[in-house]
Amino acid sequence: MMGLMDKHLLNHPTEGVESMVLLLRSMGYPVGPKRIRRLFRLMGRETLYRRKNLTRLGLKKFIKPYLLKDLNIRFPNQVWSTDITYIPMKRGFMYLTAILDVYSRKILAWGISNSLSAQWCKSLLEEALATHGKPQIINSDQGVQYTSSLWTQYLEQKGIQISMDGKGRATDNIWIERFWKSIKYDYIYLNPAEDGLELYQGVQNHMAYYNNKIHHTTKQTPNEKYQDLNQQAA
Repeated sequence: MMGLMDKHLLNHPTEGVESMVLLLRSMGYPVGPKRIRRLFRLMGRETLYRRKNLTRLGLKKFIKPYLLKDLNIRFPNQVWSTDITYIPMKRGFMYLTAILDVYSRKILAWGISNSLSAQWCKSLLEEALATHGKPQIINSDQGVQYTSSLWTQYLEQKGIQISMDGKGRATDNIWIERFWKSIKYDYIYLNPAEDGLELYQGVQNHMAYYNNKIHHTTKQTPNEKYQDLNQQAA
């Protein structure tokens, strides 16, 4: 069921619990809202549907406004986008997170984990900063990893502006949502991994392929678009 839900949500990312209940019931699954909410939590989809405790105590004060509306993104490291997605395997599932440079579409850092922790996201960000410098803005959703003191205070200490999608607005982070759709249709669903090691190796190969593939919108590879503009800036 989680695999079916994930495929459906790639094309309809704003649909919530009630829509998913109706969809799965039409396929013969005897599910109710309570079960779907539990599966959504396992998949890390908590911010895409309304619930009373979305901004529960300890999170609301860390939610930041969306800064990218009408912003002209003209160069690398102006805006980074980050997110976490659910990855199905033959047995079980893992989570994949990535940091993408919005201008070039280059994947700057990525990681796979069996848990959804703020520390995991922060460690990946530290890796990206050490390798690529820092962006002016980093955009994420309002997931608990990003609406935490660990994440927000670290970015503030680094002098990076924090932008967050509006509640229930998956299209605010459309660049990385498109990447999730691409990697899942082009690789994940075609090559379901037996275990975490096989998944890691396969994703590693696909990331390298993606960063060195000429994209029809830019006529360049993400690596070329990112590096060329950096050299010009230097």
